[in-house]
Amino acid sequence: LGLTLADPLDALTDLPSFDTSAMDGWAVCGPAPWHVRDEGVLAGHAAPVSLTDGEAVRIATGARIPPDTTAVLRSEHGRADAKGRLYATRDVVPGQDIRPRGQECRTGDQLLAVGTLVTPAVLGLAAAAGYDTVTAVPRARVEVLVLGDELLTQGLPHDGLIRDALGPMLPPWLRALGAEVTAVRRVRDEADALNEAVTTCDADVILTTGGTAAGPVDHVHPTLRRIGAELLVDGVTVRPGHPMLLARTTQTQHLVGLPGNPLAAVSGLLTLAEPLLRILAARPAPEPYTLPLRDAVHGHPHDTRLVPVVLRGDEAVPLHYNGPAMLRGIAAADALAVVPPGGARSGQEAELLDLPWASAGIGVCFT
Repeated sequence: LGLTLADPLDALTDLPSFDTSAMDGWAVCGPAPWHVRDEGVLAGHAAPVSLTDGEAVRIATGARIPPDTTAVLRSEHGRADAKGRLYATRDVVPGQDIRPRGQECRTGDQLLAVGTLVTPAVLGLAAAAGYDTVTAVPRARVEVLVLGDELLTQGLPHDGLIRDALGPMLPPWLRALGAEVTAVRRVRDEADALNEAVTTCDADVILTTGGTAAGPVDHVHPTLRRIGAELLVDGVTVRPGHPMLLARTTQTQHLVGLPGNPLAAVSGLLTLAEPLLRILAARPAPEPYTLPLRDAVHGHPHDTRLVPVVLRGDEAVPLHYNGPAMLRGIAAADALAVVPPGGARSGQEAELLDLPWASAGIGVCFT
């Protein structure tokens, strides 16, 4: 569930695989009145005996249709006379309420293509079509490295130390994006410690927090140079989040470097981590959409801004508390609005980046 089909789902058999009754009632042959057999036909039982003209038999939904049946007469559309003969209370059309063999598909038909998201309905279809297993693209395995000597894991901030917000936030968010979080490791602000953590990780994606700028304890760039990683994205013209980065550490592994400020890290999650995880999972990109902003939004002179918004009707309402280090706005938000350099006026259309839980996608799973 929530994965992507790696092979097409082809019909292994006709569906239905035999002519079957669509209703509870009687299988009838020829015109009324009909003589009703003593024994009925139930679903899951052996093939019934053929009907003869003027004969009927009680039949249950899903049961095999007896050979030479004209139609199925629904229970509510039949009545018996004093002699026990069956009549129809409305016209009987040949073939009515019979699901003919192959009505839904024939053996070999493609039911679903490669790349289809496995929803509950897809699981049901696969089971109905006779599959015991399906082949799907596995979840990307992600390891989170939380960097910073100043981070506390409990209690109140004190003496220059602050609470770690990203350690609790990132794993469930990544799971909501369809990833499998294999570990969350806390790494001291030491170059050798980060190098060891990166080089000993066998996950598909390494996600680091902080250390992506050029400060005295920002060791992500030096570590990537040290291991010969290929830097694919080195900073973006987006606020918050401009020091985010994306690198290929090996042929089969990527590293996403998120800024340490919480809202800046959210920007990197949605614009670097989410597309990477989506591609690894072979899922299509969501269709972009826009809504008008209810209020004007100040912009950065040169960079794009991502601003938390709530959706109200056909408008996006910008939220306050949207600084790089603030989570108060995003915690109440449905999406991030993409605000161009210079800002946006009230009523201006803005592209929106949905948060995974707000869009009610199948991939939302926090466990």
